[in-house]
Amino acid sequence: MPTLMVADDHPLFREAIAAVIDAGLPGSRMLETDSLESTLHQAERHAEELDLLLLDLGLPDADGLAGLARLRQALPRLPVAIVSAEQDRRVVLEAIDLGAVGYIPKSTPREALLAALQRILEGQVYLPPDIMRRPREAATPTPGSTPDATLNARLGRLTDKQLEVLERMTRGESNKRIALALDIAETTVKTHVSAILRKLEVASRVQAILVAGEIDLAEQIAARRQR
Repeated sequence: MPTLMVADDHPLFREAIAAVIDAGLPGSRMLETDSLESTLHQAERHAEELDLLLLDLGLPDADGLAGLARLRQALPRLPVAIVSAEQDRRVVLEAIDLGAVGYIPKSTPREALLAALQRILEGQVYLPPDIMRRPREAATPTPGSTPDATLNARLGRLTDKQLEVLERMTRGESNKRIALALDIAETTVKTHVSAILRKLEVASRVQAILVAGEIDLAEQIAARRQR
């Protein structure tokens, strides 16, 4: 069974999440820390056995995502998932861009929390669906075009398969998971992802997800299938 560590300076929250994990993942081992320094020390000490670190962004000796950055630098092979009250979408995606394997809001219901943890422990990335489906933000249009026209023009460059890959990217699925779901080789997924970044004129997977968040991809895919 997995060994997890929760890094949070609120004892009641640590007790609560430990109880949820104990009930939902029986036999798992739980370690607790209350500061970034103690987390670094304990994580290095238990590096060989630790399967997942659950990190709060509000630790007293860490400034938001700076704590995640330090952990990623010190222990690059350790899977780190954020568990935080912060629900800004760009913070979520920045955390993923820094190497977090998931982002779980503290308001997540018990069953959804367990499902998120199981997904992460299986090697997938977890993104909170409610945050990812936030209302559209205003985009900066190019001269002579509207935001929707600019976005639709970029999406129109994608093949049907690339659009499906992008939709699964927005769910936080790994290349391996996408390959299994679409019945294609993982190397083919990597090729599609590279093409998606080029056609959307973005530099990273996270930026592609941000662009995709401006429209309903499922609706776009359904519309293409009806043609």
